[in-house]
Amino acid sequence: MASTLTVRELLESQESLVKEAAMALPHQFSKCTYSLGPLRQAIYLCLTCPEARGLCSACSIACHTDHEQVELFPKRNFRCDCPTAAIAHPCSLHERREEENATNRYGHNFQGAFCRCGRPYDAKTERETMIQCLACEDWFHESCCNLREPPSSNEPSPDFVTQSPVDQIDDDTLSEASSSGLPPPLISGDNYESFVCASCVSQIPTLQRWAGTYGTMMVVRPSLVDSWTCLNGDLKPVDDETVIIEETLESHKSSATRLKRTLSPSVIDLRNPKKARSCSVTASASSICIAPAPQSVPQKIFSMGLPEALDRSTSLGTGDIFLKEGFRSRWCHCENCLPSLHANPFLLEEEETYEPPEDPDSGLSLEELGMRALERIPRERAIDGIHAFNEMKDDLVNFLRPFAQEDKVVNEDDVKNFFASLKEASQKNLK
Repeated sequence: MASTLTVRELLESQESLVKEAAMALPHQFSKCTYSLGPLRQAIYLCLTCPEARGLCSACSIACHTDHEQVELFPKRNFRCDCPTAAIAHPCSLHERREEENATNRYGHNFQGAFCRCGRPYDAKTERETMIQCLACEDWFHESCCNLREPPSSNEPSPDFVTQSPVDQIDDDTLSEASSSGLPPPLISGDNYESFVCASCVSQIPTLQRWAGTYGTMMVVRPSLVDSWTCLNGDLKPVDDETVIIEETLESHKSSATRLKRTLSPSVIDLRNPKKARSCSVTASASSICIAPAPQSVPQKIFSMGLPEALDRSTSLGTGDIFLKEGFRSRWCHCENCLPSLHANPFLLEEEETYEPPEDPDSGLSLEELGMRALERIPRERAIDGIHAFNEMKDDLVNFLRPFAQEDKVVNEDDVKNFFASLKEASQKNLK
């Protein structure tokens, strides 16, 4: 049965679509970022093209419009591959063909795999919230970080939350809603600022030293028969030899973590992932070491090595850490601790992520966009366009007049037939 709409409903629907489009794509996408050099920016993987390379936001829209894509979210020191010889599909935003990017790093995200489990990501079927590692920028399931038990295959997927253009909710709340069909995680997303995966922690001595101490939380269990708990996440250490294990009260509250998204028609936070909230600090070496004493459980986990730490049958913890707000201001800056921080500057200073310039036409109505388009084209073409519009308007009035006279409802099929007749008449005039 054909659907029916009143004129008011049609106009309201059109206005809503324009607002949604302005929210989803508020920027200009007319310039490839290749000329800006390597920078931290949102990257997209084109699944239609055979080459596993990364696209900037502009090229994902302008050059690969009808291709299937996956949003990988921000990657640091990355240069767009679209105008290079690495991708056969031509770039429409960059004039010349460039050499392949030698400095870009292509992890398993570029093969469509995520997390240490290597699973692909599908927004329609994924039940869990995924969190991004501050260091390697890969994405991890909460269950793979021992924040929750893996969901069973027969559990229903949580309903997706829709939000109106007027009543916006923040990224953390949206992320919480995405996992509303599952129990809350052991550490809620609003209780930490950044996450660093075990693989990256194993390569950064300072993080291993601070693991499990105040502000550097870990999920551990004292023995294989114990439950997973949050280590030293909220209490300052009592002394150098005492290990305090507690399950935070906040862990029973609703979770709110960064949501991983696919390419929107949006989206992630994850736009865009959760933004860092701490201030950058200037790092200079000092002579006194203020790093806390290493905690026994984390050090035992690190001594096991990654394979054993990630094996659930033998693991006391994966070795992942969760950094509480303000972590950049808490590091020790002595001559022993500072070098590993300098080698990983994102631990010292919040990184800037490139965003395309704002689109001045974003949010304008179709009528306003039409007027702007007329202003930008030659006068003769504008006059021809106005004549064509007036002719279509007269045809539409003549088409609708019988419906008004007979008090009939115009349905979807009627409208389709009207435009089909216009198209047919246009084709006859061209012959």
